Amino acid sequence: MMFKVEGHKLRSGVLAFALALTAGATFLPVESIHTQTRTLPDFTDLVDQVGPSVVNIRIVEKVAQRSGNGEMDEEMQEFFRRFFGQPLPGTPRQGPRPNRPQQPQEEERPRSVGSGFILTADGYVMTNAHVVEDASEVLVTLPDKREFKAKIIGADKRTDVAVVKIEATGLPAVKVGDISKLRVGEWVMAIGSPFGLENTVTAGIVSAKQRDTGEYLPFIQTDVAINPGNSGGPLINMRGEVVGINSQIYSRSGGFMGISFSIPIDEAIRVSEQLRTSGRVSRGRIGVQIDQVTKDVAEAIGLGKAQGALVRGVEAGSPGEKAGVEPGDVITKFDGKAIEKPSNLPRLVGNTKPGTKSTLTVFRRGNSRDLSVAIAEVEPDKPAKRASDRDESAPKPSASAAAKSLGLAVSDLNDAQKKELKLKGGVKVDTASDAAARAGLREGDLILAVANVEVANTREFESAIAKADKSKALSVLFRRGDWAQYALIRPAR
Repeated sequence: MMFKVEGHKLRSGVLAFALALTAGATFLPVESIHTQTRTLPDFTDLVDQVGPSVVNIRIVEKVAQRSGNGEMDEEMQEFFRRFFGQPLPGTPRQGPRPNRPQQPQEEERPRSVGSGFILTADGYVMTNAHVVEDASEVLVTLPDKREFKAKIIGADKRTDVAVVKIEATGLPAVKVGDISKLRVGEWVMAIGSPFGLENTVTAGIVSAKQRDTGEYLPFIQTDVAINPGNSGGPLINMRGEVVGINSQIYSRSGGFMGISFSIPIDEAIRVSEQLRTSGRVSRGRIGVQIDQVTKDVAEAIGLGKAQGALVRGVEAGSPGEKAGVEPGDVITKFDGKAIEKPSNLPRLVGNTKPGTKSTLTVFRRGNSRDLSVAIAEVEPDKPAKRASDRDESAPKPSASAAAKSLGLAVSDLNDAQKKELKLKGGVKVDTASDAAARAGLREGDLILAVANVEVANTREFESAIAKADKSKALSVLFRRGDWAQYALIRPAR
């Protein structure tokens, strides 16, 4: 007896022997072979656990009516008369109107639908600030269909966090998670009201943490489907804990495209505590404008690594000015915490209580130094001052052979200009061409330092150029208006 298996002939005895071996063999389970294999998560228990804490938020706002007494808008009536020769069917004919003043009328209309979640059992609900913005009335609907009018306790636009209060007790509050334990690649779930569809559940993974899209917040990026109406709802980990508030999406169409952002819950809780205590958020400030430190600038000024926050301007009378911070400084630490990128600084300063004494570590012309600064409270931005126009009494421009090779001609500042600009020294750029122009310098800029050497006048400027290493790009710290920055001049060879 013969058998044919995949084109090969096997004798019956051989096949019987093979079958016997197979019957007695012990096979390893798939999990042992692929130890890293994970099964897809089941979210049903999480929905049962967290679902009762997620609420629907509807907003009502007052809008002005365009016409009174239910009559058609006059412009629309004129449209039909002009293009169709008659009024719209069903429109009553109108005789001469009495000459009486029109009283502005308002009506309440639903504006939008958002989401939120119960923060405390006594009725505090967290959502996004943009969800309740300009609302004349906020209606909160619980999953059990009970509806409450809510009072806005406070909203913070900078972080997009708001807290509202409903008069109820014994509510199922959420559990707050530890954001430091959240890992990229971890499964997360969202519950909300996309497009007004209540109690909608979506899921995905954490795509990134510490994503910079805002001034004060490092967002959590996920691929969880978030759409209009999801705003303010919770982002939930697999332990049933809230780790974020769904806030933004990246979209070219207005709908979900696979990238969504959530406010980290630790930041949101910090804000909510201030809102519940005082109805507003108090933030620290030091009054400096900052920018990124590029790799080229870091190497040119001797900082080595591209890190810290480059000070482009210091507000007059600000804590930064009083502490001695100067344009061109690179702030590398705040209270001992490293500033890896510019966005780190406003977050650390903003979270510091006004009135606190803090320490800034700045890198200035090749050396680090510590400055003591008294943190002030954030206030409305002041308009920046502009440098004065050309002064007829200013010295005439001059340029040495070295300066000309860079494409620069500069002149000294007179005492009046120094006083107005609040500068101890520096030189004004009168012409910038060739290498200097390619580096971004232009007429009217104020050069404060060359190759990490502070220059008070044209004589020191010329000396600094002469001593600079000709084999390297020349770093120039200059000020334009109220903004200071570095330029790297690379002469043509």
